[in-house]
Amino acid sequence: MARAALTREEVLEAAAALVRQHGPDALTMRKLAAELGTAVTSIYWHVGNRESLLDALVERTVADLDTIRPRGATPAERLVSVARALRRALRERPHLVAMVHERGLTERMFLPAQRALVHEAHAAGLRGARAARAVRAVQFQVVGYVLVERNRERAPAQSPAEEELWSGEDAESDDPLARALAAPIDTERLFVDSVRALVDGLLAGAPGDTGDGGVGRGPYSQ
Repeated sequence: MARAALTREEVLEAAAALVRQHGPDALTMRKLAAELGTAVTSIYWHVGNRESLLDALVERTVADLDTIRPRGATPAERLVSVARALRRALRERPHLVAMVHERGLTERMFLPAQRALVHEAHAAGLRGARAARAVRAVQFQVVGYVLVERNRERAPAQSPAEEELWSGEDAESDDPLARALAAPIDTERLFVDSVRALVDGLLAGAPGDTGDGGVGRGPYSQ
């Protein structure tokens, strides 16, 4: 059965998948053509040369982050939801995000998330410099957290491991604390807890503040 006509979007999706899995160095026109079961000339016809393809992938990545939509009943919940969505987006496409950064489009990539954060900061009653600080604080929290996660994931095996380093004595006789620090990290829950605490502090005293930050307290509510 003959293959249906190839589309530009199919080429970009296949190219993005290769970059996500193996990094940009693994993306060659020949390998991409093989993945799609087509001729190299067909790839060139749809996206131009390799540099044009990389540029198109960068533009596509920037556009992908424009799909972040706040969720939740209160501005605080929606601020947390934007942070969670941004973290997921960055973690799902690290190589593509690096390509965006290398082409000097990082600020443009973050603009849609910033706009969503601005809207929710305004809804919470923040204005001016205080709203700007809230937007930057949430953005930096997300980016910094993702960088720490990536660094931990790529680090060599640790010896002694974290679970071997903590004892009741090290934790000032707090055995439950020692056990918790020795346990595997629930990175999702830690992220949500840290963003909620940050948002609570940022919104404290704002006209729309309810006194508890207005953030739902379920461990993974969004």
